[in-house]
Amino acid sequence: MQVYKFGGASVKDAEAVKNVTSILQQNNFNEKVVVISAMGKTTNALEEVVNQYYANNADWQKSLDGVFEKHVAVINNLYSNGGKQKAIDDVKAIIEAGRKFLNENNSRNYNYIYDQIVSIGEYISTTIVSDYANSLGLKNTLLDVKHVLFTDNAYTEGIVDFKKTEDAIRSKVSELVKTGFVITQGFVGSTPEGFAATLGREGSDYTASIFAYSLNAERMTVWKDVEGIMNADPKEFPDAQFISELTFHEAIEMTYYGASVIHPKTIKPIQNKNIPLEVRSFVNSAKHGSVISANANTNFLPPIIIWKRGQVLLSFSAKDFSFIAEEHLSKVFATFAENRLRINLMQNAAISFSITVDFKKEKIENIIEQLANDFSITRNDNLSLLTIRHYNPGIIDKLTKDKDILLRQISRTTIQVLMRE
Repeated sequence: MQVYKFGGASVKDAEAVKNVTSILQQNNFNEKVVVISAMGKTTNALEEVVNQYYANNADWQKSLDGVFEKHVAVINNLYSNGGKQKAIDDVKAIIEAGRKFLNENNSRNYNYIYDQIVSIGEYISTTIVSDYANSLGLKNTLLDVKHVLFTDNAYTEGIVDFKKTEDAIRSKVSELVKTGFVITQGFVGSTPEGFAATLGREGSDYTASIFAYSLNAERMTVWKDVEGIMNADPKEFPDAQFISELTFHEAIEMTYYGASVIHPKTIKPIQNKNIPLEVRSFVNSAKHGSVISANANTNFLPPIIIWKRGQVLLSFSAKDFSFIAEEHLSKVFATFAENRLRINLMQNAAISFSITVDFKKEKIENIIEQLANDFSITRNDNLSLLTIRHYNPGIIDKLTKDKDILLRQISRTTIQVLMRE
């Protein structure tokens, strides 16, 4: 049993879908679960639908039609013979279910609405790939992930019920793979009421690791548009170096600080079962990529460079100018936990406590409102957080020279620098 995960770039158009089916043919597609993300920029397009709907802008109907038309164009370019109409009808049914939900919805909970609509992208992409693979004779079953992956009601950041999920995946998938491979959606789970709850942006990697964990998979493979794990984003650093192997610990550190190669929650489930994760290129699928495992040799790693842009710095001071003590910190942490806003960097001074977070407008505003009575709060937007693991003086100087630095934090292996963009 193996688990494959294909991201949005790997199924962005008809040629990409054909490439995915080719990879499956070349790699013994049986005994596999294939987790697929939404195509290309579909998630962004569906976010626009949600934003228009939430703002009572009637253009959401046209935007939803646009999502349908783009996928129909992919289908038209996929098929030369029969099968096209079934795929179009299947996608139309998904779109119309989304439209029906929005027309009948009475909730003003943005995150709830977001999850019901944005998750449509995964259902469309998996339907298109499944229909096309079946038309080629690659027998597969399309599994609705909401039937096996269960979460709480934390919309946009669903917390997985691992026991219930593991039991359901083992029970259903073990039977389904006997007649072919299984295709399912990434990024999505089901609340106790049966509504969609997403696992966070780029959460399809996490979905794949949950399946690998539940099925005691031999290996998990993430297919990307790069040859494997690099020490920096090659789009920003053309001289980025390929890393052939990493330990689970190093991979967790990289993803915690914001490395985009895999979702931060991906590693823990497969580490628990000691399941290797390989990152391979769907562009050059014959070449093996980077492997994350328990016993990797990481003695000679280059500096690993991670940029997180769009950061917000919040500084809290007691209004009576007293020292920031444990009771102050506990109140701040409790408020961040309640709003489920992850802290990327924090630093304590005598009368202030500073926190750096991703720009999450609604959550930040809620936190400021909840803490405004107890603290004086200073806010800085549009910042960049640079993290370098296995740093050296030369790389620090090169990347921070002439920058307006607001915070700097350094440990034995890692330096973080917050600066203005």
